[in-house]
Amino acid sequence: MDLTHKILSDYSYYLRIERAMSPNTVEAYTSDIEAFFDRVGIEPAQVSSKDILEYLAASDRLSKRSQSRLLSSMRSFFDWLVLEGDRKDNPCDAVDSPKLGRYLPEVLSVEEVSAIIGSVDISTWNGKRDRAILEVLYGCGLRVSEAAGLKISQLFMDEGFVRIVGKGNKERLVPMGEMAVEAIKEYLAARPDPAAPQYDDILFLNRFGKTISRVTLFNMVKRQAMAAGVAKEISPHTFRHSFATHLIENGADLRVVQEMLGHESILTTEIYTHIDSSTWQRSILEHHPRG
Repeated sequence: MDLTHKILSDYSYYLRIERAMSPNTVEAYTSDIEAFFDRVGIEPAQVSSKDILEYLAASDRLSKRSQSRLLSSMRSFFDWLVLEGDRKDNPCDAVDSPKLGRYLPEVLSVEEVSAIIGSVDISTWNGKRDRAILEVLYGCGLRVSEAAGLKISQLFMDEGFVRIVGKGNKERLVPMGEMAVEAIKEYLAARPDPAAPQYDDILFLNRFGKTISRVTLFNMVKRQAMAAGVAKEISPHTFRHSFATHLIENGADLRVVQEMLGHESILTTEIYTHIDSSTWQRSILEHHPRG
């Protein structure tokens, strides 16, 4: 399998450099492909549609969405092999993707967001940090990786906006509300000294004075949701979903929301109109006289 590992290394380089994918996306794609080849035990040039179908069938305990992601990873990999001239065909072309319903992410109400942010103990420096993180996750609709890697030099607090470098190194300007600005200022006043000069510009530091990790953010969000009595299954991304949904519910233009979230396609942003519609539909049915 040495040849396969060499090919996977080249594929990873292609995704990082030529496709400009984020490290997390590259890791997800390559781990899917590596797991596939560890299971089938054959070289990439020998893989057939039957091998892929059997692999997906053996993964039937996964959700349809997870199976679809596996197939998408493999389709991308074999497209690359065709592009490189190492195969003449993509064996995934003969495999149908699992039928998926429209995915509607979990959304918090405004009251639940306020309860979670309000549950943070701000008597300590890391409490002030956690509240500031929650304020920018919700108030700016940031991805978890964008919040974790946020730099002080990206903040323009007097002007009320933050410059975000998102997926594919694309930049966007996102307005910051007063609550987010005040929370960041309070945190900066208590922020500990960085562990080394390379962390001087990093906004959110961990207890060792280094860049806070995505895992720490996930754990913090779950801990504060529990402290606030919010029983929903949430993650840092839930604040981004909630931010977009509340904007649209309050009449914001879809194109403006698209730009703030950094979505390449407006079709991605349109899901939040479906969330709004589903909430409205559920409310009507719950109170319908013929319900």
